[in-house]
Parts: sequence; structure tokens; C-alpha cells
Amino acid sequence: MARILVLLLSALLALSACAAPPAPPQLGADGKPLPKVYRIGTGDAARIQYRVLDSVNSLREAAGRPPVQLNAQLNAAAATHSRDMSIQNRPWHFGSDGSSPIDRVRRVGYTGGLVGENISETYETELETLAAWMQEPNTRDVILSPDARNMGFSWLQEDNGKIWWTMVMGD
Repeated sequence: MARILVLLLSALLALSACAAPPAPPQLGADGKPLPKVYRIGTGDAARIQYRVLDSVNSLREAAGRPPVQLNAQLNAAAATHSRDMSIQNRPWHFGSDGSSPIDRVRRVGYTGGLVGENISETYETELETLAAWMQEPNTRDVILSPDARNMGFSWLQEDNGKIWWTMVMGD
């Protein structure tokens, strides 16, 4: 019995030595490894939205601002705009029907006021996108607005991996 076990282990070791070595990372023109596509699964929505909510509230707390909460109506407005930006193939604040962020939050039945909207066209994760927004004064001001009480956050990921992110803040 021990002899058979030794033979099986030897065979497994020999087979594992035949495995191909991992491929080296592809390098870009700058000599740095190309980023891997960040894929969002169908069951990741709540995890991503709460990860962003927690991160936003940590940033707001550090700035002495009150926390915000996720709002289903603002999530719907954000999702609609992410889809529309993908269709238009451009990141901007106006819908293909000429709608503004104010129009979109009203259409979903949100009764509060619009504080602001942040958008992005990227292959980056939600936290990388949030970090990029925090680097720009206009988008940082939306995230840290003392008037904000509600947040909507959504996205659309295209088959090629490009993600259209939208964050909507309401009072």
C-alpha cells in the first residue's frame, strides 16, 4: 500500500513539473504592466454600493460632514444615466434626451434637491474611481457637500470592460 502511495505521489510531482510557467505580464508603452480588466459580477451590486457608501462616509467623517445613506431613487437615477452615457459613448451630465441631473432625479420621484452628480468613464474599480474624484475639487465638493444626506451610486459595464460610473448626491 505504501509503495502505491509513493508511486502516485511521484507521478503527481512529475505531472506538476510539466505545467507551463505563468505568462509574464503584458507591458504598456511606458514599460509598466497593463492593468487587468475589473469585471463586475451580477451579484456584486450591493457589495459595491455599500463599499462606496462606507468609503464616502469615512471621507465625510474625516471632513466633519454628516453621513449619507443610500437612496433607491437616486440609485435608479444613477443607473439610468450610466446606461445612457454608454449609449452616447461619452461621459457628460446630459442625457440623450437632453435631460439634466435635476430632471433625472425628479423622474425617479426623488423629492429632495440635487446636490451634485459625479461621472466617470474608466476601467478602474469603484474605489479607484472614488479616489480620482477626490483628487478634483469639483467632484470632491459633491462628495463632501455639507448639504448631502442621500447618495445614489450605479454603473454600467460594457462587454469590453469599460465602466460608466455615476454618483448622485441629494439633500
